Formats: sequence, structure tokens, C-alpha cells
Amino acid sequence: MNEEKARELFEKYVKKLRISPQWDVKLEFVRDPDWRKTGDFKIDCDDRKAILLLNAARPTQTNIEEVIVHELMHIKLYPLDQVTESLITASFEEGTPARDFAYTQFFTALEQTVEELTKCFLLEFGEDRELSFGRCAKNRSFNELYEGLKNIE
Repeated sequence: MNEEKARELFEKYVKKLRISPQWDVKLEFVRDPDWRKTGDFKIDCDDRKAILLLNAARPTQTNIEEVIVHELMHIKLYPLDQVTESLITASFEEGTPARDFAYTQFFTALEQTVEELTKCFLLEFGEDRELSFGRCAKNRSFNELYEGLKNIE
């Protein structure tokens, strides 16, 4: 990973997404080869501070610009994330199937929304508009998912 280029892209998108100056955000590189994510963030909503973490040891995605925009979109949507999570916590008893279902549905929808916004933003402003397909490469094919299932007839 070109860390200097990653810093340039980080600064570009912090401004373009209007995260700064409302938030104090910094970029840190994780050099732990056991860290499995390509990007993540730590956040203090009360103090409006965030640290975007990028995997410098073993990134699994090839388009680091996409990762940066994706993680910054999470910061942009964080207030909505917290309201929804609070509603789930207040509405469902811990450890129940209903709560597990609500959390799964919420986080799936959140990730899909963040990724869709990321794609739109990259299409409009990106230097590297080639999306990463690293997660797809690790997944089983459509046919492999259904191998061994019995015909219902």
C-alpha cells in the first residue's frame, strides 16, 4: 500500500464528504499481519473524533480509495447508526432471536447502503473507479452454494 497516496485520498474525501471541520479525524495504518480487516474506524461521537484504520500489512481489497470512502461514509452515517442500534436495544431483549434478527437485518442494510453510496461517490469523484472484488473471490460460487441440496420434487 502506498501510504502517502492513502493520506492524500483520505484528506481529499474528508473534505469532499464534509466530515471536516465538524469532526476531528485522523488516519492510522495497522501493521499487524493478523488484523483481518482492510479498513475500520474508532469513534468518539460525543467528542466528534474518529480514527480511520487501514491495513498496511495485508489489505484484502485492491482499491484503497474505495476502502477510505467506505469507512468515511460510516462516519457520516454514524448518528443514524446509533439511533437505530439504540432502538433495537430498547425494543428487544438481549439474546432473543428477535433481537438477533433485527441486528442482522440492520447491519446488513447499513453495509449495503454504505457500499452503494461509496460506489456512487467513486463514480463521480474517484481517481480509481475500479471496484474491489476481493470478498467475492473468497466466497463460494452460486452453484457451490446449492451443491448437495436435494430436489424438492
